[in-house]
Amino acid sequence: MEKLQNFDRLSLNQITTDRWSLREAVEGSVRAGIPWIAPWRNKVAEAGLAESRRYIRDAGLQVSSLCRGGYFPAATAAGRQERLDDNRRAVEEAAELGAEVLVLVCGPSADKDIATARQYVEEGIEQLIPHARAHGVKLGIEPLHPMYAAERSVIVTLGQANTLAEKFNAEDVGVVVDVFHVWWDPNLYSEIARAGDRIRGFHVSDWLVPVPDLLLGRGMMGDGVIELRRIRQAVEAAGYNGPIEVEIFNQAIWDTPGDEVLALMKDRYLEHC
Repeated sequence: MEKLQNFDRLSLNQITTDRWSLREAVEGSVRAGIPWIAPWRNKVAEAGLAESRRYIRDAGLQVSSLCRGGYFPAATAAGRQERLDDNRRAVEEAAELGAEVLVLVCGPSADKDIATARQYVEEGIEQLIPHARAHGVKLGIEPLHPMYAAERSVIVTLGQANTLAEKFNAEDVGVVVDVFHVWWDPNLYSEIARAGDRIRGFHVSDWLVPVPDLLLGRGMMGDGVIELRRIRQAVEAAGYNGPIEVEIFNQAIWDTPGDEVLALMKDRYLEHC
């Protein structure tokens, strides 16, 4: 399997160096020669939207995505409207930062009615599309591993995400393939092929054995069991050749100096992706 030869597509998803502010993450990316960055909204809010835009553009970085929108379901109509309003703000932030893609973590059910929660997700996306289209931002549905269904997302397989995305224009809504969430799926490769030009993002990390923590248990590439290069090549065969985000939730990595994390990240990216 062909290896990646350079860092032209490498993106630092900011959560990987969670202790860094946005400015520190931008400066660290420049020092490391990483050309892309994927900010998180809480870090953008800390810095201020205008300042965040300035940091990124002055550094010459490109923005692979903004994380995150979504969390559409709520117990009341007023609550769902609040979620939609927040997603509209997220679209505006993505446009201001130059991010073509807003990643959607679709959200859990407000009660035990998971089917209705999934309907709320569909309705929320449908209502968000005109605002996203007007701002030149594409929506990327990121299915999460089923262990997160009760807390973070009722969209838990790539097939489910594809079915939802296919209800809308491909120019408006696509999917994000995160290896941590989908590697286990027996239908993974057929669903990647099905996604085709709807793939809006590709995220890498690794699945550690045993998993040390449900949320903070992602590993650096090469430390786990995921067939990273095979998945990457399948995504490329489907037509995606955009940035590759390294997105790792792991307390030990967060506690490591950021420059060391980026150096290791670059080595593992070439070796395993």
